[in-house]
Order: sequence, then structure tokens, then C-alpha cells
Amino acid sequence: MSPVPGPRPGGRSARIQQAVHASTRKLLQERGRAEITVPMIAADAGVTPSTIYRRWGDITEVFADVAIERLRPETPPRETGSVRGDLVAWAQEYLEEMSSPVGRDALRDIVMSGDEARPDNDTKQNKCAGFCRIQIDTILHRDESFSATPGVTERVIDHVVAPIVYRILFDQDPLAEDRIEALVDSALDAAVHA
Repeated sequence: MSPVPGPRPGGRSARIQQAVHASTRKLLQERGRAEITVPMIAADAGVTPSTIYRRWGDITEVFADVAIERLRPETPPRETGSVRGDLVAWAQEYLEEMSSPVGRDALRDIVMSGDEARPDNDTKQNKCAGFCRIQIDTILHRDESFSATPGVTERVIDHVVAPIVYRILFDQDPLAEDRIEALVDSALDAAVHA
């Protein structure tokens, strides 16, 4: 059961969200995720379990909501002096962060989120993809020749981000960091020759 979309967090709603997120993060550091329950989070956050069920629906949605906040970029991508260098640096950092135990859990929580049926298409999966697109667009807009070429962002998603996420979620070993440069080159080559 997915919660009905409500008003954007503000005031009391924002305080509840912050308390639930903080409690969830704290409990995830103290225990295994299988041990955590909505009543535990509610007790720690100082809210009733019904408040959490009404807002999030179930524990999976709470974990996914916390994961989205963790994945939201806090700073623009690093500048190295070239679009290629910036994309390689960003992708290496993305690989490192997402292949960590916390990053893997965050990706899994978002994939397991049941809000893909939302009519407004404002899903956690779309938000996660949007964070990548914003970072990639920021890098591409640093060079007029790339920002003016249509489809470059999607090629970076297809050639760089998709293999990283696939290997993290479905393979025993994450993508080797030394493959990042080849993936970025493949994406940029595909964009230039499209």
C-alpha cells in the first residue's frame, strides 16, 4: 500500500520527516535493517506509528525516503579543467560512494520502493535518476560544445551510470575503477558521432 501524496513538507510535517529520518539513520547504524520496525522508529522519533504508516506506508518506504536524502548531491561536481576529466572524476566518486555498503543499501532501498505506480511520476527512482542528470548536465554545461549537443546526458547515463548501477546491484563485484575512463570515452564518442 503506497501512501497518498500529501502536501510538501513544511512546519510540523518537516519536523516529523526530520525526526523520522534522524531516527532511521541512527537505528540503521545501531542494528541490522531486518531488526528495525516502524514502532521502533516511531518511539525513537517521538511520533506515533500511525503517523509513519499514514505518511510512508511501510518500513520499505521509510528506508527509501532516507536513501533519497542520502543520495541528494550536496555540492556541484568537481572541476578538473575538461568535461572528460570532470565526468571521469564524478563517475569515480559515484562508483566509490554507491559501491560502499551504505550506497548499496541506498540503491536497493530505492529500487524496492513501491511508489513507481504514482500517477504524478514523482517516484524515488526518478528522483535518484534526476540527481545524476543534474550532476552530468552541470558538467556538460561547462563546455559549450557539449551543452549544445543533444543527447549527451542520456549517453552518459547509458554508457557510464547504467553499468555502474547494474554491477553494484546485480554482480558480486562492482565495476573496476580503471574502467571508468573507457566508459566516459565511449559515452562522449557516441554523443559526438550520433
